[in-house]
Order: sequence, then C-alpha cells, then structure tokens
Amino acid sequence: MNPDNKIKKPSGIFTKILDFIEVVGNRLPHPATIFAMLAGIVVLISAISYWTGVSAVHPVDGSLVTAKNLLSADGFRWMYTNILDNFLRFPPLGYVLVVMVGIGLAEGTGLFNIMIRALVLGAPPKMITAAVVLAGIISGLAVEAGYVILIPLGAMIFHGIGRHPMAGLAAAFCGVSGGFGANFVIGSIDPILAGISTSAAQMIIPDMVVNPAVNYYFMIASSFVVLFVGVWVTDKVVEPRLGKYTGPAKHFAIEQLKPVEIKGLRWAGISVVLFIVLFAFTIIPENGLLRDPETGSVLHSPFFDGIIIGILLLFFIPALVYGIIVGTVRNDKDMMKHIIKSMSGMGSYIVLVFFAAQFVYFFNESNLGLIIAIRGAAGLRDIGFTGPVLIASFVLLSAFINLFMGSASAKWAIIAPVFIPMLMLLDNAYHPGITQAAFRIGDSLTNLVTPMMSYFALIVTFAQKYDERYGIGTIISTMLPYTIILGVIWIATLMLWVWLGIPLGPDGPIYIN
Repeated sequence: MNPDNKIKKPSGIFTKILDFIEVVGNRLPHPATIFAMLAGIVVLISAISYWTGVSAVHPVDGSLVTAKNLLSADGFRWMYTNILDNFLRFPPLGYVLVVMVGIGLAEGTGLFNIMIRALVLGAPPKMITAAVVLAGIISGLAVEAGYVILIPLGAMIFHGIGRHPMAGLAAAFCGVSGGFGANFVIGSIDPILAGISTSAAQMIIPDMVVNPAVNYYFMIASSFVVLFVGVWVTDKVVEPRLGKYTGPAKHFAIEQLKPVEIKGLRWAGISVVLFIVLFAFTIIPENGLLRDPETGSVLHSPFFDGIIIGILLLFFIPALVYGIIVGTVRNDKDMMKHIIKSMSGMGSYIVLVFFAAQFVYFFNESNLGLIIAIRGAAGLRDIGFTGPVLIASFVLLSAFINLFMGSASAKWAIIAPVFIPMLMLLDNAYHPGITQAAFRIGDSLTNLVTPMMSYFALIVTFAQKYDERYGIGTIISTMLPYTIILGVIWIATLMLWVWLGIPLGPDGPIYIN
C-alpha cells in the first residue's frame, strides 16, 4: 500500500461493469423496501405458478411437489398468522442480538479499539489481509460467529489502519463464506452432509457409509485456495477499485499503547485462556456437562446447540476484565450503559430483518425454491454430461440453486439423491465424497452475492455504518470478483485433484472400487 494512502483506481471493462452494478443496485429502494417488494412478488408468482400447474417430482420420496398459492384463502391465513413467527424465528435476529451484548461491552470498554491498535502496531501491514481471510475460514466452525463478529471486525481493522473498511469487510466475508467448503478442522455441518450422502449412496450400495471426514484432505487444500485468492482479490482488485475511503465514519488514530492498556489487554487475554480451559472441560471428559447426556456426542450436543452463548461469554468476560482494569467499567451502571449504547444502533437492522424474514419464509412456503432446485438438478442430469465436465457443471448448478435456497442441508437433501447415484453409476464410478465436495464449493461461491443468504441483510447494515449510501449493489459489486475468480480456481483445483486421483479424505477415494 502506498505510504501516502493514495490508491490509483483501475479502469477497464470489468471495473466498469462492477461500477454499473453498484450504481444500479444502490439506486434501488431501501433494502427493507426491496425485501418487502420481493415478498409481494413471491406471493403473485406463487399464485400464477399454482394456476399454471407448476410442479416437480421430489427425488427422495417420489411425491409431487406443487406450488402453493399464497393468494388463496389458506395462503392468506398462513401469511396472517405467521408474519410474527417468521420474524422471531429468523436465525440471524437472535444470534445478532445475543452476541451484541458481548460485543457492545467490548466496544464500549475500548477492548476492540486496543486489540486493533495492538494488531496494527505488532503485525506487518502486508499480513493483515491474510490474517482477516484466515480468521474468516476458521470461523466457519461456528458460522454465526463469522458473520456476526468477524465481518464487522474486518471492516474495523482496515478502517483503523487507514485502509478502506469495505475491503476489510469483503476479505472477512470471503473467508467466512469459503469456510463452508474449506477449513482445517471438521465442523458440525460435516456429519449432517455425510448423513445425507450416506442415504443417497445406499440407493446403489446398501451398506455404504460416508464418514464425516470424507472431504477433510480437500478441505485443507481448499483453505489455502480461499486464503490466497481472498488476499489477492482484496489487495489487487477490490481495494484498488474502492479507492481511498472518504466516508463519514470517524477514523481513530493508532497511538502507542499506554501501560494501563497493556496491563488490561494482558489480563483480558488471561481471562480468555482461563475461560477456554474451563469451557473445554465441559466437553473433553466423557461425562462432560455439555456433551449429549445419552450418546456422549460432542457434535450433536448442548455445547453446539448453545454455542452462541459461549461466543457471548468469550467477548463479555475479557471486556469486563479490561474495563475494570482501565477504568471504563467502575460499576454495573457503566457496564449496562456500554451494552445499551451498542444495542441502540441495531434499530435499522431489526427493521431490515423483519422484511427479509417475510421474503425468505414466503419463498419457502410457496415451494418455489424447492421446485427450482429439483428442476435444475434434473435438467443438468438430462443434458448427458459425464466425467469432469459433469462435476464442474454440478458445481455451477449448486451455485445457481444457492441463489434461491438458503439452507445448505435442505439443498443437499434434494440434490444428493439425484447426483450421488448418477455419478456412482458412470463407467468411472465416482465416490459420493467427490459429489459432496463439488456441492460445497458451489454453495460457498454464491453465498457471497445472493440476498437469499440469511446474513446478507446484516452485512448491508455493517456496510452502512461506514456510508449510508452503501446498499445491496455495493455488496454484490464488491463480492462478485471473489465469486468469479475463486470459482475458476477452486473448480480447477477440484479437477486437478480428480485427475491426480488424490483421496478427498479418510475413506474418501475419487472412484469406487
């Protein structure tokens, strides 16, 4: 980065296309209004689809899936009685508000500020982008933490060191989204996907079992792909296009740490270590308090069911320790003041979530997303692609379907029974693990640009903290280079992996013997 903080904005066809997308996108109405309009459009399309007999055959149970008419009497009653539930059960709402208790205290006491200053003063500037992307990949173990915490933190870090905050937001978003298909550790989603893959594979081989680590080797390699592409696109494409940040958000100076701040940071770190150790004792012993009391499982246990509370405490405890030491928390009133101040800024997000939730649940209730997914899978199957071309096409199909359906497990439950048996029956019989890996790549790629992604509205809110003019167009145009470049390289990596015949993971060969 130039020492005078001046970035030459590139020009070219691709840059002009992105600028056009941003301008058009941001000239649209307020994001909350857009989601309200989309919900209304879904209602109309559901009625038209019902009247014209739009349907699809479910690949799992053979049942006929028809479009539900939300303009009918039953549809109207469903909407009227579920609007409140749609809002309350929308996953990001509860996650964000709960975590903001810890984040609000960390912001109010100055812990975030001091952490950023320590990072800037102690880390080489060229490594900060890599650190943000890598943290995003690792946060895929707890997706909510990545979207709710790391993405705004990435923007805050970049802003703190004089770089464009949207570039930091984008780098973190790339890592978090890529964390679904790339990570260094097996997460809670892996057993879910493997279970669905097992059911699909048993249609051909009744005793086949797909283990949760079937993609583990490829996930590790993919982590480096996401890391390198995320850093390169951020530094060479996204940030130069954004130029120098001139928005209204206050830029805090990076000053040397004071002795009391160093002391507070040290004890905050110690409190984090102690918390993690104590927390680990709830799951490491066979009779751990937060293991499943019946099966002893960790992946399916109270520990992961309530992980958001663990994340809350992970911020709350060190923030409280730091505040007491530096004097920003002298009593309980100070503590509550910091939390309330942070919560007071969530009003726009709550309004946005209300309308976004209606759009998502109206779409799900209409069955339109399910029909699109089934027909898309069947269409690609009927084209007759085989081998690597089919796998690459399947990645693109998964990416396309992800534009309309948010839940990864729901999509995989629909797609797996079609494509896993089909690829198993080819002359070169592909193992279910390769199909699952291809799905994870496609699903990760378009999470970056689809408003159907549950946390998209939240990310728009984060961006508007730095400039209220930032909207859906800003997010899509900023993230589209990641989707395109990462898609090309990630698919090429998968093709090379197949060509070399490297196992995808333990008991995860490319081909079935």
